Formats: sequence, C-alpha cells, structure tokens
Amino acid sequence: MTNNIKLLIEFLGGLDSIFDNKRTYSVEVDNDKIKTLKDLIFDYIVKELLVKPEDNYSIYIQDETIRPGILTLINDVDWELEEELDYVLQNRDVISFTSTLHGG
Repeated sequence: MTNNIKLLIEFLGGLDSIFDNKRTYSVEVDNDKIKTLKDLIFDYIVKELLVKPEDNYSIYIQDETIRPGILTLINDVDWELEEELDYVLQNRDVISFTSTLHGG
C-alpha cells in the first residue's frame, strides 16, 4: 500500500512559462518515494512537470538547488525557515516558486 500525499505546487512570476504555461498543479505523490522538498524538486517536478528539461533546467536549477532569483515558499513561509531542501513534505502542503526576475 502506498502512502500518498496531496500537494499544491505553484509556479508564479512568469515561471509558469517553463511548466506548460500552467500556474498551479494539484498532485498526489508517493510519500515513501517523495519525502523531502529535494525529492519533490528533482524526482518529480524536474522529471514530470518541467517542459523541455534539456533547455529549461538551468532556468529553474543551479548548483543542485533552486536558482537564485526564485523565491521558494512552503505554506507561505520562506523555505529558508523550513530547512530548505531537507523539508519533510506533509499532506496538503502548498509549495510555491516565484521568479523575482520576470521584468516589467
């Protein structure tokens, strides 16, 4: 039996353009495989949601973490206060990524 959790993932500030122009994804992941934010980013978001990873990976990821200029929030709290990549995912978490470099 799998241990699934539901998550809401948001891509804002123009970041949705590399995620099929979709701002929000309601997903259900196996919490036995996707336990931390790092697992979610590298084993789910990059593999399942990122359009043309060969072209867009470096827009989203740099040095094995989220690229500077992308604000990452966990339930509206800066991820720096929530253990960043080591944050253990909980059912119904809202994970938001907002580009602060979208121009004007």
